[in-house]
Amino acid sequence: MSVGARSYHRCEDCEATFLDPAHFLDADSERTEYEQHQNLPGDPGYVRFLNQVAQPLLARLPPHSRGLDYGCGPGPVLALMLREAGHTVALYDPFFHPNTAPLQTRHDFITCTEVIEHFHAPAQEFRRLDALLQPGGWLALMTCFQTDDSRFAQWHYRRDPTHVVFYREATLAHVARRHGWRMEVPTRNVALMHKPPQAHPR
Repeated sequence: MSVGARSYHRCEDCEATFLDPAHFLDADSERTEYEQHQNLPGDPGYVRFLNQVAQPLLARLPPHSRGLDYGCGPGPVLALMLREAGHTVALYDPFFHPNTAPLQTRHDFITCTEVIEHFHAPAQEFRRLDALLQPGGWLALMTCFQTDDSRFAQWHYRRDPTHVVFYREATLAHVARRHGWRMEVPTRNVALMHKPPQAHPR
């Protein structure tokens, strides 16, 4: 499928739509795009937006859980919200918080808010997230779910040049089955993955 000068492909197994790698931005251009985002803890609209994932996640976490905000960006507002609720949250972002120490341990929960649509190698990234998550832990994902193909060309989410893979709810259900997670969709565009207490046999 082509939209203007860009080519997209469809995974027949998981129904994801992904941009042809020939159109990926280089790292410097990608960082420049991210630096234009104005996501601040004092913005009540942004806090309300993040509460769509924060509230259902908090309802499922034991007290004083230890988590990771994976792909937190330059302003890790969600991490601040979760810390205020009594949890410990480490940060990792390849551009803005590149310290890899949090990737050397497992976590009770991991958040990926507006992150997975940027994955250049989604299967590899989800394997990493599974390895970073404690058995019994939660992976909280937030991304705009793709709906009808007829709307794709005009979809605002597609127009962001850093968005390279687009997920349907069925796509994330496929990812969950592949890793042995149990998926819940507590609200639109949010998926919570629960890793079983005993690791899924491969």
